[in-house]
Amino acid sequence: MADNSSKNSYWSANLRLIIISLIIWAIVPFGFGILLRPALMGISVGGADFGFWVAQQGSILVFLALIFFYAWRMNKLDREHGVDEE
Repeated sequence: MADNSSKNSYWSANLRLIIISLIIWAIVPFGFGILLRPALMGISVGGADFGFWVAQQGSILVFLALIFFYAWRMNKLDREHGVDEE
């Protein structure tokens, strides 16, 4: 019974991490690149307005950061639940 509870807590923590990562990944390009672009037009980054920069390069950088964060957090979660690679 405890083993099943551990599996459920591991899986729920994994799903929570995935959902949070997907929400962040969706908010950054959609929110800053599309919805907030008119408000960010006065800020210039690399010769383009900030909203355009976030939609093009910023969303890729956020995606890469999320990949590294997910890998780091999953390794920590694996160690906590005893399913890490030796």
